[in-house]
Amino acid sequence: MTDAQSHLDPELFELCVRAFDFLPASDENHTVAAAVRSHSGKTFVALNVYHFTGGPCAELSVLGTAAASGVLASDIETIVAVCRREGNVFRVINPCGRCRQTLLDYNPEIKVIVLNTEGKEVMAKVRDLMVYAYVWEDGNTGRKEEEKVPRDFGSRQVVSHYEI
Repeated sequence: MTDAQSHLDPELFELCVRAFDFLPASDENHTVAAAVRSHSGKTFVALNVYHFTGGPCAELSVLGTAAASGVLASDIETIVAVCRREGNVFRVINPCGRCRQTLLDYNPEIKVIVLNTEGKEVMAKVRDLMVYAYVWEDGNTGRKEEEKVPRDFGSRQVVSHYEI
């Protein structure tokens, strides 16, 4: 059970919870929902598709769901992932590394609702979750090509499309 109003973004959290409404509690193939809100206020939700070969996470599934309605990742403002645990207990979970990297490649400005070290929900730009991230310079993400911006990380310098 859940009290959506106690969450950082009650609407997106509730969309995630409702995504499980028609699934039996015993379903182990769909355990995470992700919801996004676009800059124009449109919302979308999708579930993960578990498979031992590495099926898509909910965060990636929801990007595809939004795109199927004409909302590209560059138009996404906020994303949250919520897992369902035994007893229909729902909680925010942090995106895995693959999802963080994909979100960064598609839109480094996406705000991600995550749990901090104390277990409190906070919002951070995905680029802030990936301080020393690999930047896919030749990726086909739909981003406009920008001039490369050098970033200084102490004794290392990293060239990136993103200015931090």
